[in-house]
This record gives sequence, C-alpha cells and structure tokens, in this order.
Amino acid sequence: LRRAATLVVTLRSGETAPDAITSLWKDGHLDRLELRPLSEAETGDLLEAALGGPVDAHGVHALWKITGGNVLFLRHLVDSEVTAGRLREYGGLWRWPGPFELSPRLTELVDARVGQLSAGLRDVIDLLAFGEPLGASTLMGLTDPRAVQEAEERGLITVEPDARRLPVRLAHPLYGEVQRARTSVLRARVLRGRLAAAMGTRRADDRLRRAVLMLDSDLAPEAGSLVEAGWHATELYDLPLARRLAHAGCAAGGGFPAHLLLSYVLSWQGFADEAEQELDAVFTLAVTDDERAEATLPRVGNLFFGLRRTSEAEAVLDAALARTPTVALEAMRSAVDGFLGRPQSALTGAERILARPDLPPQAVLLACWGLAHGLGALGRAAELRTTLDKWRVSEATASMLHFGLAHLRLTALRLAGLLTEMHEVAGHYAELAQDIPGIAQPIADVLGAEAATARGQVRTAARLAREARAAVSEDADPGGWVFGSLLALTSALGMAGDAAGARAALADLAMAAHPAFVFRDPEVTLARAWVAAAEGAVSEATALARDAARTAAALDEPAQEVVASHTAVCFGDRTTADRLARLVSCVDGRRAPVAARHAAALAAGDGAGLDAAAADLERMGALLLAADAAAQASATHERRGDRLRAKASAARAGELATACEGAHTPALVAIEQPLPLTAREREIATLVAAGWSNRDIAVRLTVSVRTVEGHVYRACTKLGTADRAGLAEAITSRKSR
Repeated sequence: LRRAATLVVTLRSGETAPDAITSLWKDGHLDRLELRPLSEAETGDLLEAALGGPVDAHGVHALWKITGGNVLFLRHLVDSEVTAGRLREYGGLWRWPGPFELSPRLTELVDARVGQLSAGLRDVIDLLAFGEPLGASTLMGLTDPRAVQEAEERGLITVEPDARRLPVRLAHPLYGEVQRARTSVLRARVLRGRLAAAMGTRRADDRLRRAVLMLDSDLAPEAGSLVEAGWHATELYDLPLARRLAHAGCAAGGGFPAHLLLSYVLSWQGFADEAEQELDAVFTLAVTDDERAEATLPRVGNLFFGLRRTSEAEAVLDAALARTPTVALEAMRSAVDGFLGRPQSALTGAERILARPDLPPQAVLLACWGLAHGLGALGRAAELRTTLDKWRVSEATASMLHFGLAHLRLTALRLAGLLTEMHEVAGHYAELAQDIPGIAQPIADVLGAEAATARGQVRTAARLAREARAAVSEDADPGGWVFGSLLALTSALGMAGDAAGARAALADLAMAAHPAFVFRDPEVTLARAWVAAAEGAVSEATALARDAARTAAALDEPAQEVVASHTAVCFGDRTTADRLARLVSCVDGRRAPVAARHAAALAAGDGAGLDAAAADLERMGALLLAADAAAQASATHERRGDRLRAKASAARAGELATACEGAHTPALVAIEQPLPLTAREREIATLVAAGWSNRDIAVRLTVSVRTVEGHVYRACTKLGTADRAGLAEAITSRKSR
C-alpha cells in the first residue's frame, strides 16, 4: 500500500486464494494478468529466442503438443533434450525428431500437478495413459465409475462430447507420459490386454487401436488382424506404426499378406535395400500368378525410386506385363512413362485404364499419376482437375501414393499458373502431415516449398526446403525427396540473390540427381539459371533458361516450355515472344497468355504493356514474376523519359519485392541499384566485383578476353574509377546501399 516494494505475485490457476491476496487485484493495488498456455506460434518464438536460431516447424509443433503450451514444462523438457543431444542443431536448423525421456525434475513437476492418487484414480489414469481416448462407458466398465467422476472433478481428465460419443482423455499429455514411464512391464501388458479385450471392432480405427494394444499385451497375436491394422496405418500415413504391425504379422505367421505389407512399408520409408530383401521373401511365398503380379508393384517402385535402378525397374515391369497383364501393372507403366519424360505415352495409358469399369483403388491412383504427368506437361491442367473430381481420388483407399499424386498435381497447377489452388493443396497436405511421424512431414515441406517458390515467397520456400532436406537421409529417401528439396532450395536461394548459398545448394543438387525424374530436367536447368542470375551472370542465366525451354520442347512438355521461356523474359530476353504466342493455343491455364503478353510488351518496349502484365501476374499469384514485369516497366518508362510512370512502376516493383520476402532478381537489382551502364557492362562489372578474373569471365560468358577488357574499361570510365579494384568497390558499395 505504501509502494515501498515492487511485487509480482503468482497464483496457480484453480487454487483458492485468501481474501488478503484477492484484495490485491479487486481493490486495484496490483494489475491482474491471466497467463494462458502459449500458442504454437508463441512456443516457436520462445524456442527460437532460447536456442538462438531457427527451429524446425515440426519440432515446434511436437513440443507444443506435449507440453500443452506450459512454459515451465517446456523449459525443463527443452533443457533435458538439449543435454541428451536429441534436440540439436543440423546445418543451422534446430531439430527435434523425438522421442524424449522424462527428466526427474519434469516428473516431479507433473506429480505435483496431479497430486495424490487413490487406487481407483490411479487405475483411471493408467487405463487412459495406455488407451486414450476411451469412451466414457468403456472406461466406467473397466474401472470404478466414482473414480472416473472424481478424476473429472479434480481436472485430471477431460470429457468432450463428440456427437453421440463421450471420449475421455487425460487433461495434459504429460500425465500419460509420466504414468507410462513408471508402470511395470507386466502391469502394462495386463492393462493393454484389458483395453484390447474391451475395444470395439466395428470401425477400422477401433480395429487398428485394438491391434496396437495387442502388440505388447498378454493376449495371443492374431496375424490377420495385425495385417489389416497395418494397412489401415498406411492409410493414415503412419508408416512407423505400420512397420511394427507388419513385423508382428510376419512373426505371427501372416505369410504372403504380412510380408507384402512389410515390403511396401519399408520401401515407402526409404529403406530400399531392406525392402528388396523382404521382396525376395514375398516372391518365395507367392503361389499364384496374381500374387506374383501383386508383388511386382512394390518391386518396381522400390527399384525405380528407392534403388534408382530405373532400367531394371522397367525390365521387371515389362516382363510382368507380358506374363500377367493386370490393370495395376498397366497403371504403373503409365506412371513410369510420365516420370521418364514421356507425357503422351503416360496420358494414353492412363486414359485407357481409367475407361475400364470396377478398377481397384491402387490402379486408380497409379493411373492418376500417369494422367497428372500427361495432362500437366501437355498443358491441360483443367482436364486433370475434372478427372480427379470424377474419380473422387481423395476417397479412394489412401496410401503414400497420395503424396506422390499431390506433388504431380501441384506441378500441373504451377505450370498452368493456378497458384492459389496450388497453395491450397500444399496447405492441405501440410495440415495432414502435421501429426504424422516419419516421411510425410518432409514430403509436405517439399510441397510447401514448391508452392512458395511459385508465388515468389523466397525465404519461406528456402526454410521449408531446408527443413525437408534436414529430415530426409539420402540413405532413406523413398522417392527422390532429397532431390526435390534441393531443387526447391537452389531456385529459392537464387531468386533471393543469395549467390553463395545457391551455388552450394546446386552442388548438393548435382550429387542428389535422381534418374527417375527425367520430366524435371527443365527445372534443373532453370535452377542453374537462377544461380547464374544470383551471381550476376544474366546473359548466362538467359541462355540457360532458353536451354530449359528447348529441353522441355524435346520432352514434349509445352507447359514447362512456357515456364522456361517466361523465365528468360524475366531475365530480359526479347526473343521468345513469337514462340510464347504460338504456345498459347496449346497450353491452357492462366500462365501462357500472360507470359505471351509479357514477352510481347518487353520486345516492343511497351511500358504500359509491362505494367498490365505485372497486374495480371499479381492477380495470378505469381508475385515475383509481377515484380520483375513492374521493374522492367520502370526501366522502359525511364528510357522513354517518362519519369512519373517510371517512379510509379518502380514503387510497385518494390512493394511486390517486399511481399516476396526481399527477392533480388536481375530486373529488381537493375532498378534498386541504377548504374549508367549497359546490361553487358553491368553484368561484367558485377562478376568483377564477385572476384572473377577477365579470363574466367570470358570463358563463362563465351566471349573473348579482349571483349571483357573493353567492357571493363568502359564501365570504369562511366563510374569514374581507375581500375578493376575501383570498379569492384563501386559495384559493392552500390549493393550495400
């Protein structure tokens, strides 16, 4: 009351406070602040501040869920996991793959929160620790109903009505962790057995939970139930759980079905050598031609993606088709054709398959892979959406094949310029993979990185690509996702103007090149173009973009040719307008017409046309392309002496560049750092500033050393410098400003 001391008074939620304490805030002596659990975003901010660097988004999500946003629990968990080396830095990114061990201090804190437990309450907590959520009626049937009611009154459990069900859960995730850690092995087996015996079997989810409980219970294993549950786990994308169930099914005498499941799961997890050994056992157990054909599918996929033996995979597939031409094998043929850059063959095969009645779900998904390859590359993305809707692919039996199809669908949407829909699809899979352990999370990160790159959100794209790369080992990569993450990372860093980072990523990309992804050859060349652009070699970047367009044309990928040619336009190429105009007639979607108008306006020196192209690209969601068009419009207006329009276009380019998280493309750099130099003089001066010798510059740009020397001399004269060192200093000082 005398203000002689500054007080911070803390009171745990739910505790009874004496009147003397209550009066502190009721009478206005102290301000009352309710400390809520941290949100996931706040947890991420706190972790990054405490650890001193960026933290993997999936690790943030897992730590937030486990601690429930409780800062005290979070602090002790992080301290113990850092000490144990499980939460650590990988290449500048803090990652926590889990699992964790409870420290004594964290256990004490949870115990203090839970309080003393009677025998009845302990039984309630133990059952939920091993089987939550449980229906209220099931839980009350297994234990004392009065103890269940007391647990709810004490805030130890929560009961949240869900339609006609009353699921019961522990009030905090760590309550279960502590109880499981202190439960003896034998008691845990008995508890799981009690739960499994009481579990319903009407729904697939209930059968899965029952099978999981049986794994380490005192009940005898049921091979058929374990295999069925394992397949259901794959439909939920939980491959680690599916692998456990498959191993148990094999041990229980599940025969061909159990070993087939295990071979799929091992391959999907990226354990290609183990999967190949398991497939030997599968073929030994196969009795009929149909079973051998069924086993051929995972073998082809494992050879093609996991082991990178694409020619052998094709030979195995063709031999199986000659022997037993099942519809699933034919669908795999169309998918393989698509990956190897044969879009028309992929499309023809897929359409022939999808015209048949009563197709099995796996054949539908694989045929849709071929369809997505063909329609996307051939510039018919609108048809793809219609076909996928017709087949209700999302309702077909789910598997990891859905993630592959999602990537092909994203590619088709990107090529067509349907970027809003692309962003939505990537967001859906990010949400889907959020709580799934294993490979699903990095795959979703690759999808997100590609969607962000297409929009021009370069920092977001680089972060997601790095997270994906850090999470996937090259020795356990089920489908070229290391390659995909590095391709996205290289392009994003090039667009960001990070020359050193982009060059390093490109070197890693070359090491991770995957022979199954021939259809992405133009994208690899475009990634090289972005590296050259970041280094200031704009003419080389333009030539590489043209090379990418030629590669796309040779592969019969007109939609990809549009993207490559449009990239060259953004680099300043004025030679592609006629070709882009012709491609408009055979490529649907929003991108081709806008790209053609952009190219025509640049070639004609039409500033107003470039402004209009920028507006069209912005509406399409291609923010970085819009920024380049606006920057080119500014430079065009400036050359024509229209200073007012030049400033307006430059301002718009700057706003778009900000939305692109600070991207630095050649067009943006030209207006951000204006120099009284020609494009060639500026390019050579930039390479001089980067430390390249005249001879190296000549080799890189395919000109003579004398030509380079002449450009250096003229650049020095225009900038008022005496030599190369002065020229380099002038360019560097402009960049720093």
